Amino acid sequence: MRGGDNRTGELFSYVDLEARVRRDHPLRAIRTIVNEALSSLELEFAALYSPIGRPSIPPEKLLRAMLLQAFYSIRSERLLMERLEYDLLFRWFVGIGLDDAAWNHSVFSKNRDRLLEGDIAAKFLAAVLAQPKVKKLLSSDHFSVDGTLIEAWASMKSVKPKDGSGEPPAQGGGRNAEANFHGQKRSNDTHASTTDPDARLYRKGKGKETKLCFIGHGLMENRHGLLVDACLTLADGHAERVAALHMIEPRADRPTAITLGADKAYDAEDFVNELRLMNVTPHVAQNTSGRSSAIDARTTRHGGYAVSQRIRKRIEEAFGWIKTVAGQEKTSFRGRDRVAWTFTFAATAYNLVRLPKLIAETG
Repeated sequence: MRGGDNRTGELFSYVDLEARVRRDHPLRAIRTIVNEALSSLELEFAALYSPIGRPSIPPEKLLRAMLLQAFYSIRSERLLMERLEYDLLFRWFVGIGLDDAAWNHSVFSKNRDRLLEGDIAAKFLAAVLAQPKVKKLLSSDHFSVDGTLIEAWASMKSVKPKDGSGEPPAQGGGRNAEANFHGQKRSNDTHASTTDPDARLYRKGKGKETKLCFIGHGLMENRHGLLVDACLTLADGHAERVAALHMIEPRADRPTAITLGADKAYDAEDFVNELRLMNVTPHVAQNTSGRSSAIDARTTRHGGYAVSQRIRKRIEEAFGWIKTVAGQEKTSFRGRDRVAWTFTFAATAYNLVRLPKLIAETG
């Protein structure tokens, strides 16, 4: 019997949101981990808010909504709020009722910026990794490090001389007037972006185009390829090695040596010597292109060196997810602090996507 095409919905629903999400949905396991991490940050959240005044968007719901934005590649807060208005799965994960209205996108953005003050992204990452069922997955003695370019939310046309000697804008060109950069010498010492002064002119290698960028850095444990630390710096030639030392130093405070795998960009004598002073064995790829490597047979003869060189490449999987799925290839934020916050938060989201399967496999 053919059913009727009735277009008037029911006025009331008696099905709980919990019942609408299937029992094996991946977000169920993720939500359990997230809720436990958020509960441990209660004191951190309390310090950010005044005890009086109108209630704001709860930070726990704010962070859950931002995780969905990363998981489902939603490019703006406006579209996220639209999705939250009609998607029951999103409402269930965030923790808002069936009849509750979604927030205004500008109010959501303003409340999100409050979390910058408490460095909540880094603390959220640490809270996820500190859970016993997650902690047992992590290696404590073998790590890999790498960096990736994060393109700034600024045009090359915004790069102007710092002394104000640039040519005036063309008449009648509108907001996107023609510009000719040929023959101009521009460097970070003499020029800066008027859109995002923290962005730096940088190119990945010879023959590559120059872009306005930041550099995101990740520290990965080698057992399961989870990110245990993440940070973002200004783009320059020394940033990767400086950030690597900063991230590995707290983990080197132990009686036995640990290892750190890295690519050829880290093959510098000063960096290798600093690692050895920290009791960190530098499993760095040798760079012998017209020069001598700081890594010799004392390191390369051991089997663990080859293992580190193979496993360290898995960090590119994390960077690939962060830049494509979580939308950080070209950031939509301005200023180093805001870009760094979102990069670290995206690193946490990457771990959360992988953790349910890893936890199930290890029992």
